[in-house]
Amino acid sequence: MTLRLYTPDAIAGPGELTLPAAAARHVQVRRLQPGDTLVLFDGRGGEWQCEVQAMGRRDVLLRLLAHSAVERELTPPVTIALGMPANDRMDALVEKAAELGMAALQPLHTARSVLRLEAERAERRRAHWQAVAQSACEQCGRTRVPVVQPVRGFDGWLATAAVGEGSAGWLLDPQAPLPPQPAPTRPLLLLSGPEGGFTAAEREAALACGYLAVGLGPRVLRADTAPLAMLAWLAMHK
Repeated sequence: MTLRLYTPDAIAGPGELTLPAAAARHVQVRRLQPGDTLVLFDGRGGEWQCEVQAMGRRDVLLRLLAHSAVERELTPPVTIALGMPANDRMDALVEKAAELGMAALQPLHTARSVLRLEAERAERRRAHWQAVAQSACEQCGRTRVPVVQPVRGFDGWLATAAVGEGSAGWLLDPQAPLPPQPAPTRPLLLLSGPEGGFTAAEREAALACGYLAVGLGPRVLRADTAPLAMLAWLAMHK
């Protein structure tokens, strides 16, 4: 399988390019040699076919061969606003949501959130989840990396995230009917609760801001399963 790597620096090819340290380590671990090829993308759309020119102890020099303007994104773009599940469930959710096409993730503290993150710890986790999303995109073929936003409280975030003419908003609710068809063509905000779900007050606040309550059938899904199931539903009904 061809190695795919992300670089945060804009690629201005054709020509030669020295990989940043993290990407260079991947090439060295995979033991690629001069003449071997790989795919490089910068998260701005499209990807480059590249050839390894030279391997140093730390540096890896590539030659950019050809650009492909391929797009593999889910449309319309979906932002998941999520009451964070605890422990390693959040890591798995970020990885799978990136594979399924999530455009952005907004981690939330809600009334029933088990996971509580503040200040430096919150930023460390955000950076970790961003790296998880990046790695998932390298594996699954996406050319744009989802943005993981800083952790916010539910009330403060909702005050800035009311649904308007330019966007649609769905509130995942196990008691609600299936989503309407066809799927929305506007950017979608997908609001999903933590373990234990949203409180009645949080649910009413979201509905008052224009969110539509939608469900996923008769079974109650875990906090880390429900948004993934909805992304898969949207991919099938776009």
